[in-house]
Amino acid sequence: MRSWHGKLFFFAGFVCVLMLTSWHTSKSDNLPSQLHLVYERLLRAEQRGEVLSQELLKVLGQLQNRSIAPSNLTISNSSALLEERVLRRLLPSQPNAHIYLPHLKEHEGSLKPIVHLGQRRTGVSLVLGVPTVHRQKQSYLVNTLQSLLYDLSTAERKDIVIVVFVAETNATFVNAVVQTVQTNLPDAVRSGVIEVISPSPHYYPDFSILKETFGDPKERVRWRTKQNLDYSFLMLYAQSKGTYYVQLEDDIVAKQGFFQSMKKYIEQVLSEEWLFLEFSQLGFIGKLFRTSDLPMIVEFFLMFHKDKPIDWLLDHILWVKVCNPEKDLKHCNNEKARLKRAYKPSLFQHVGLHSSLPGKIQNLKDKDFGNQVLFKGHYNPPAELSSSIEKYLSHTLERAYNGDDFFWGLTPKRRDYILITFTTPQAVKGYFFRSGNIETNGDRFYNTTVEVLPNNNSVKEKVTRGELACCKTSSDGFVQIGSFKNGMAEGEVDGALGEIVAMRLLVHSDSDVWVLLSEIFIKV
Repeated sequence: MRSWHGKLFFFAGFVCVLMLTSWHTSKSDNLPSQLHLVYERLLRAEQRGEVLSQELLKVLGQLQNRSIAPSNLTISNSSALLEERVLRRLLPSQPNAHIYLPHLKEHEGSLKPIVHLGQRRTGVSLVLGVPTVHRQKQSYLVNTLQSLLYDLSTAERKDIVIVVFVAETNATFVNAVVQTVQTNLPDAVRSGVIEVISPSPHYYPDFSILKETFGDPKERVRWRTKQNLDYSFLMLYAQSKGTYYVQLEDDIVAKQGFFQSMKKYIEQVLSEEWLFLEFSQLGFIGKLFRTSDLPMIVEFFLMFHKDKPIDWLLDHILWVKVCNPEKDLKHCNNEKARLKRAYKPSLFQHVGLHSSLPGKIQNLKDKDFGNQVLFKGHYNPPAELSSSIEKYLSHTLERAYNGDDFFWGLTPKRRDYILITFTTPQAVKGYFFRSGNIETNGDRFYNTTVEVLPNNNSVKEKVTRGELACCKTSSDGFVQIGSFKNGMAEGEVDGALGEIVAMRLLVHSDSDVWVLLSEIFIKV
């Protein structure tokens, strides 16, 4: 095994190479773009270096614990101390949680999360933190996660991780949330896009001894104190996973294209001074931080976790950093505005009505969010349309096919269908169907196939004999060419099928939800 000294030298050399690259690119004509690329590479290198340092420290600890070992594995006490000091210099600063949460000293490892689902993904651009707790009325978690995943591209899904923090210690509730996420979003869990964690049973202090402040009743003081600890725990876990951290809630919807919008805005302000970016105007929703700043922020939150709500504490950090007590409030607000940048229109909207604080109703809406795009229209070849699925109100199949609206139908049953019969046979090149939309993402097609009816009978016979690898037989002369996955069906149509008379979406099992078709595109 290569010694940790060699790995450390490799890491230092890697950073030096990046520094030299930065100097070299400064000579180029496209300086801002080149500097941006170098800066991004340095941030990624820092993330990888932190992960490597953590692993090296673990190895060092294992070596130190081997008090009696073969001579080739033993290290002297002085050497061990020196190596540990060097490694700790490489590690990001960590808030001393034991000072502010002294009860943690009684239970080793109380700050370590219990990871229930996920692939422990690291090195991404965005880490989205979604804390969730038990609600007496309604859970919005699955809809929130589906909204965040709704229109992410394949590349974007590889560059993001959504950490769901179940901020409860009741094992029954935690397991129920884990099962719900696993059942509703299996692909996202399997690929590592979604992780589900929970705290140690010993993480939370005794909330019964909290001091009541600001005239709030004890239950509200407990609620806001626990919320501060929840955010802090989630931030500590997220800091080594990516370059930027975004704080969200479990009862929000995201605007389509939020990932691209956030990255583009980050690029615009990359070289400027700021502590956080605001992608929503409500409370603590949509606040983006550099993960390198999280240790300092968490330290501040923990220091005053019993005193004030989280959004007040965040504002106080700004005050401490830039406000001059000898100058007026206007000057202070102007200075604070430099450290928080508001992006408009807002990318996240609060939708939950029932707060996690029992009895509290939240009619909070972000006026800067605007309206969502609920469907996407395309030009499609002339066709007659029919369906066995009953439409809801004016959301007809005809309007969806013409690009004027989305189709919304009542709960599909087995053998239900949507049939598109072309006015004249078409040489169809490809297709795209999207079910659900950003606000009603759960109303999707499940266990549904895409089928075509070839104009040539000889083609149908070839499919029946298994001579065309593109597809397989269905019924009524149709052949199956694809199916819905994660609410979408997309593909090319093999030219060997010739001209197509009709296309059909066929449901193969009873559904538990309604169905919404927000995009239909027949490429000819």
